Amino acid sequence: MASVELNGAAIDSEESFHAECRRALGFPESYSNTMDAWVDCMSYLRDEDGMTKFRLGANEKLEIVVKDSAAMREKAPDLLEELAFCVGGINERYEDYGEKPALALVLR
Repeated sequence: MASVELNGAAIDSEESFHAECRRALGFPESYSNTMDAWVDCMSYLRDEDGMTKFRLGANEKLEIVVKDSAAMREKAPDLLEELAFCVGGINERYEDYGEKPALALVLR
């Protein structure tokens, strides 16, 4: 399983969340620092579109590990909740297309 780590201690706002995701996930220069853009990029993990630095096979998952998630929960609880909601929505999108879920969110 592919894995990426986000530093939850460094995330205290939407701006810092998107900066951390851009760094860790390799989003393109055109990434607009919104949750809609995050969902769009993460919806192409099995395509050759280059929306992230990851390219998953048909049965692979990307594990998103939020290190120091307690710090993020303290500083940006709504953002952590939105992240979990978006991961669930993306997995539903993959399932709607007859594919296996592509993401796993791990809070450490």
